[in-house]
Amino acid sequence: MYSRGSVIPMFVKQLESGQPLTLTEPHMTRFLMSLDQSVDLVYHAFLNAAPGDLFVRKAPASTVHTLALAVASLLGYDEPEVRVIGVRHGEKMHETLLSREEMVTAEDQGGYFRVPLDARSMQYELYFDEGDTKTARLDDYTSENAERLTVEQTRELLLTLPEFEALKVGAA
Repeated sequence: MYSRGSVIPMFVKQLESGQPLTLTEPHMTRFLMSLDQSVDLVYHAFLNAAPGDLFVRKAPASTVHTLALAVASLLGYDEPEVRVIGVRHGEKMHETLLSREEMVTAEDQGGYFRVPLDARSMQYELYFDEGDTKTARLDDYTSENAERLTVEQTRELLLTLPEFEALKVGAA
């Protein structure tokens, strides 16, 4: 969640230099997952996977605006100036972790989805008369329709990151 390419270091740099926080689109959503949660996902997959399985953690999401406000709050900026710069070329409004086609075969394992390998044959004549009606009733699993975090919940998640641990004393 906090890497060299993420927006968090950019927000920190902007706040510390007195610049406004720049957001491409405030309603844009992203999944949030700590390093510990990522390790838990790998461990869960290790214990439960069959060859070819895909595992997705049911991660919460946040708008970019909520994330910016949470970072600012942790650094002591209660009402930061925000400047919207617009969506960049090729940038998606929401992340998609599973398509509706994958959701049809996904097994709900509590905090995770397991999508087994699709090993069906390519003999399309077997499916000529009958389609799959379940697909039409499902949605993709995206950061738009996942659990949405509040500013306070985003703050709490950020405080689990080593980069923000020093701020825990001030956040209490």
